[in-house]
Amino acid sequence: MSTRTMADKLHDERVAEGLRAGGLDPEHIAALVRATVLEDLGGGVDVTSEATVDAEAHAVADYTARKPGVAAGIFVAAAVLDLVSGGEARFEFPVEDGARVEAGTVLFTARARTRDLLTAERSALNLMCHMSGIATVTRQWVDTVAGTGAQIRDTRKTTPGLRLVEKYAVRCGGGMNHRMFLSDAGLVKDNHVIAAGGVVEAFDAVRAKFPGLPIEVEVDTLEQLLPVVEAGAELILLDNFTPERMRAAVMLVGRNEPYGRTRLEASGGLTLDQARAVAETGVDYISVGGLTHSAPILDIGCDFR
Repeated sequence: MSTRTMADKLHDERVAEGLRAGGLDPEHIAALVRATVLEDLGGGVDVTSEATVDAEAHAVADYTARKPGVAAGIFVAAAVLDLVSGGEARFEFPVEDGARVEAGTVLFTARARTRDLLTAERSALNLMCHMSGIATVTRQWVDTVAGTGAQIRDTRKTTPGLRLVEKYAVRCGGGMNHRMFLSDAGLVKDNHVIAAGGVVEAFDAVRAKFPGLPIEVEVDTLEQLLPVVEAGAELILLDNFTPERMRAAVMLVGRNEPYGRTRLEASGGLTLDQARAVAETGVDYISVGGLTHSAPILDIGCDFR
């Protein structure tokens, strides 16, 4: 197989449908897979597999969790095999994305030409291990704040080119996505405030330019909070607030008229050991950049039978 012969679209409709069910575009994933495999091949072929494995040999491979965690990226990994094999790989999917798994759990099984399984192995595992690691860390945060009413959200601190699959992995772990792109919601931050001449001025400018678009406003102090609420902000990010200041912000805004519609989000260097205390302040959301930029992989192996 060479990248010149790899198709632009997936062959296996089950794989494509599995991606769509998770909110992923099969064509986007196919393009991601092509780029990933191209990077791994370096413009050539898998020299070790070409030299050691008969071209007609076939094998069965189990993709197995070696540590407990939360599965994510099963259909993304299968998409790698689908394209590398030219649609000849056959799959079994005993586990769904988002499932808690134990060490030894087979996430999926593939039957294909041995060379194709070997060529696809690292690209498939890199994606699935990374995504499952994100889902696993997200689930830890979600479990930690369970029962408080606070929801865990990601940020745009994602790996270039992998945002859609990383944010999908957050959903697999029970988290929520913050805005996906710069264009689908406004987020007024400190540099916007400086440019506009004030936090209320910045909020008003975005609302005037893009009426109807969701707008979140970042505040650094309690003094900034009520003027922004009174201007009509419905979502406010409390940047680097202590739990005590978060609690004060919740009390200032309240949950009744006239500010009952306003939601508050905690953000800024939060760690898992702080999560419960932050959630118990009454904030609605906790945004965690580390879900995507710092999650360790979940160890998953490819084992031939």
